[in-house]
Formats: sequence, C-alpha cells, structure tokens
Amino acid sequence: MSQGTPTKEGELFMYLVGTFQSSAWVALGKVKNPLTDKLERNLKQASFYIDLLDMMQTKMEGNLTEYEEQVLINTVSELKINYIEEKKKQDESGEPAHETEELSGDTSGEEE
Repeated sequence: MSQGTPTKEGELFMYLVGTFQSSAWVALGKVKNPLTDKLERNLKQASFYIDLLDMMQTKMEGNLTEYEEQVLINTVSELKINYIEEKKKQDESGEPAHETEELSGDTSGEEE
C-alpha cells in the first residue's frame, strides 16, 4: 500500500497507538497526568500500555502499511527503553513497585 492519503482505518489506528503511547508516558512519569496536573509514576500501568502496543504489533504483523508498522515499532521500542530506565530508578531508590509515586522537581531536563 502506498503512503498517499491515509484511510479512515489508518487514521484510527494511528490515533489508537497515540492514545496508548500518551497513557504510557503519563504512567512512566514523563508527562503530567492531565487529571491531577502532577507527574506520577505507575510502572505497572505503564507496563500494561506497553504490552498492549506490543500485542498489537504481533497481531497486526503483515496487515499494516510500512509507515504504520514503523510507527508502532518505534513507539514500542522508545517506551520499553524508558520503562527500563524508570524501573532502574525505582529499584535503586527502593520504591514499592505497585503504588503510584508522585514525582517532584525537574524531570531530567524535559521541557514542559
């Protein structure tokens, strides 16, 4: 399939990927929670969103355009790398794995 005008299904797929990706960023504590306006980290929840995207990648193999496939691969990879970094921070600080942690201060130079 060419990379011309996206189909309605293609647009919906990209929206779904973006929704899960945004939710994962919030759960990783990289983006403020829009409901609380605070940075919070919930790695169990982040893992769930990453697993959803990973499952989509597996189940949809061969049924996506090259562009959609690359977006999904890049999204999953980027989230997994950030999950590992956040998990390492959590393990080093001795934080509980199952609770939402409110983060304070600067988040590694990320601009808001």
